[in-house]
Amino acid sequence: MPRRKSTDTTLDTKGAKIGEPVPKAIIDTNTASVGVPRQSDHDLSEELGALRKQISSLQQQLLDAARSAKGSAGKAMRQTEATVKLYPASTLLLVAAVAGALAFAVRRAALPRHRPRPALRELRDLYDAIRGRV
Repeated sequence: MPRRKSTDTTLDTKGAKIGEPVPKAIIDTNTASVGVPRQSDHDLSEELGALRKQISSLQQQLLDAARSAKGSAGKAMRQTEATVKLYPASTLLLVAAVAGALAFAVRRAALPRHRPRPALRELRDLYDAIRGRV
């Protein structure tokens, strides 16, 4: 079995630094040590730059969506105004029907509900009535 060549890399046994990716540990059979190979220093400014680009892109998408929603709402409002001007009687009937339905729903919810008496309570009342006669 051929022996592996000894490498001159040193292992860092202190662990990863904050913000640094955590690599898998390596077992060096030549020196019988376990650790993590030293990582090259990476530039946090590159990561921050990438995050800033992503945030800028998300902000632009949000602004575009808001403009689109505002335009759609304005279009719907103009269409509604045109419909009311063309069909005033139908609009009045529709508004009256919706108001009537709401009033009916509110009144129905406000009325007390009568629940049927449970069968057990009816049997108790019948038993009490029979016992009172005897």
